[in-house]
Amino acid sequence: MPSLSENNATTTNATASKRQHFIFAIATVLYWSTLYIYVPILSPYLEDRGISISLIGFILGSYGLTQVITRLPLGMYSDVMSRRKPFLIIGMLAGLISCALFMLPGTWGGPLAGRLMAGICAAAWVPFSVLYASYYPTNQTHQAMGTLSFLTVFGQLVGMSASGSLAAWGGWNYAFVCGIIVAGIGAIVALFVHEPRAVTTQAKTKPPTTNRIASLSSVFRSKLLWRVSILSLLAHGILFITMFGFTPLQASELGATKSQLTLIVIAFMVPHAIVSFISGRLLAPRFGSRNVIAAGFLLAAVFTAAIPYSDNLVSLALTQTGNGMAQAMYFPLLLSFAIRPFPIAQRATAMGFYQSVYSIGMFIGPYIAGGLNSLGGLRAGFLFGSSLGLIAAVISWSKQLRDED
Repeated sequence: MPSLSENNATTTNATASKRQHFIFAIATVLYWSTLYIYVPILSPYLEDRGISISLIGFILGSYGLTQVITRLPLGMYSDVMSRRKPFLIIGMLAGLISCALFMLPGTWGGPLAGRLMAGICAAAWVPFSVLYASYYPTNQTHQAMGTLSFLTVFGQLVGMSASGSLAAWGGWNYAFVCGIIVAGIGAIVALFVHEPRAVTTQAKTKPPTTNRIASLSSVFRSKLLWRVSILSLLAHGILFITMFGFTPLQASELGATKSQLTLIVIAFMVPHAIVSFISGRLLAPRFGSRNVIAAGFLLAAVFTAAIPYSDNLVSLALTQTGNGMAQAMYFPLLLSFAIRPFPIAQRATAMGFYQSVYSIGMFIGPYIAGGLNSLGGLRAGFLFGSSLGLIAAVISWSKQLRDED
């Protein structure tokens, strides 16, 4: 049975106004646009700077490496302080600095520093997601995370869709300059994001810090949290090998211009956004969460394996459409399962743990794929990504994820 504080939180969550939702939505879109405004051009940009493909894989993966280190401590600190909003503002500013670092002269130092700083920006997603969940009653976590996933993908789509055109108009650095502007606006908008009273007043009644830390440590004993975190690790390995990794390079090898990279992005992101929105609302209630997650991983494995066998941009775009839909089937559900069983006072810790674990996939996925690519071409890396999908599908079926967990 929920505690009194949880009931109060639920009551407060349900009263979040349309205006408060709208401001949060704008902040979320700007946040993800900042992080992804250069992603479609990143691997071609790094190659143009004379960086080897194996080192490109390391730079791409370093984004996840930073998050492995920072997300869990940030989540625990947010729970101890009972605050979320300040971290949103810090995350926006980190995104601004990240875009600036990419423009430093030299070969690999600036891009590596920029990607590491982008990981710090992305770590702010821990309080971002927990704060938005507090806008909804506890029994609507699937819907909350579905909406948040839609906003995430929409923000990524806005940034990534502009990326190729910006580079074509003003050169590689133009995308980074625009990222700085977007991050600055996002930091201002974040100042007006609403933090519910149920969260901000916890500090008045919270137990001593030592007791709170002991309470938070109980989060790590959740078998469900470990299960969905490992699945998300594999999921992010696939994502950062494909669209957020080497798929743009595959498109470039097929002759795609900077502007045509935008079309490949749209082919992935539009169906990804649509399915993200309906995954928790329609698919999971009808077919069951476990079935939807397993089917999504299986389809992602198939479409990822098909990428290197695409002999033109049209067929490559079709693989991206399928992959966008497949990956959207499981991301919102895994995100929901990561925090749904926990009271509000433990949710940032649970989310921090979940995101720290899946950040390993952001690093290991493209890093290993980059090494395989240097030995066997892009085909080797994509087939490795496909194998991750098959492994995740098996795990999904062998470990039941029930809505009542």
